[in-house]
Amino acid sequence: MTSGLPLKQKNREKRMKNRFLAGVATTLLASALSVAAASADVLDTIKERGTLIVGVKADYKPYGFLDTSGNVIGIEPDLAKDVADKLGVAIEYVPVVSSNRMQFLEQGKIDLMIATMTDRPDRREVVLIPDPNYYSSGTNILSLKSLGLTEWEDLRNKPVCGIQGAFYNKATSQNYGAEIVAFKGTAEAYSALKAGNCAAFVYDDSAIVAKTNDPEWADYEMPLQTIDDAPWGLAVALGEENFAQMMSDMIIDWHKTGRILELETKWGVTNTPFAKAMNEKYNQ
Repeated sequence: MTSGLPLKQKNREKRMKNRFLAGVATTLLASALSVAAASADVLDTIKERGTLIVGVKADYKPYGFLDTSGNVIGIEPDLAKDVADKLGVAIEYVPVVSSNRMQFLEQGKIDLMIATMTDRPDRREVVLIPDPNYYSSGTNILSLKSLGLTEWEDLRNKPVCGIQGAFYNKATSQNYGAEIVAFKGTAEAYSALKAGNCAAFVYDDSAIVAKTNDPEWADYEMPLQTIDDAPWGLAVALGEENFAQMMSDMIIDWHKTGRILELETKWGVTNTPFAKAMNEKYNQ
C-alpha cells in the first residue's frame, strides 16, 4: 500500500497544476475580453444600435431648447442630426446641463456631446474634444435696464445668478466681487432674475443676445463689454479616436460649407465673427 502513495501524490499534484493552469487561462481570457470591449469602436456600436445618442442643451435658446410639443430643437440639435444622417442612423437627444454633460459621456449614457461647452485644458483630460472648435462665445450679463449697470465692477457685492459648473462663475466672483447664486439650469436662473433675487445673470453672450430679442425680456439688456471670448468644443468619450476624427472632418466641412452660418441665420442669430472667420479660413 505504501508503494501507491507516490502515484497518488503525482495525480494530486497534476490535478492541482491543471486547476491552476485553467484558472490562469480563464483570467487571461477575461482580461482579453475586457480589453476588446474597452477598445470596441463606438461607431460600430452606434450603427448596430441604429441610433446616435447625443447630449444637448434643452434650456439654451436658440442653441438647444424645447418647442411647444416638448421636442428638442435648435442649432446644436441640427448639427447632431447632421452626424446621425452621415452615419445613416436615427437620432436620440438626451438633455444635459453643464454639471453633468461630461459625466454622461464618461458613463456611456451618450455617444456624442454638443452642448455649449467651452473648450478648456482640464476638460480635455476628461473627454475627447476634436479640433477645430465648432463655435465660440464670451461672457456677459443680462440685467434690468433700470439698474444702469455699465462696468463689471458694478457687480461687486451684488447677488448674480449663474449656472452650476460654468467656468465664469469663479472669475466673476473673484475678479469683480459678485456673489454668485448658482442654479442647475437656465430656467431657474431666469426665474430668479425676473423675481428680483439677482441683480444680473452671468452667462454666454450668445444666449443673452437671443434673450434680449425676446419681447418678454424687453426691459432687460446686455450692458457690459463681453469678456473671456472662448471657443466651444463638442466631445466624444476618451479613447474614441475614430469617432473624434470623423467629427473633426465634419466640423471642418461645417465651416467650409457655411453650415454654421446657415444655422445661425435659421435660428435668428446674427452671424458671429467666429463663424465668419472660420468660413473664410477653410475657403482660402
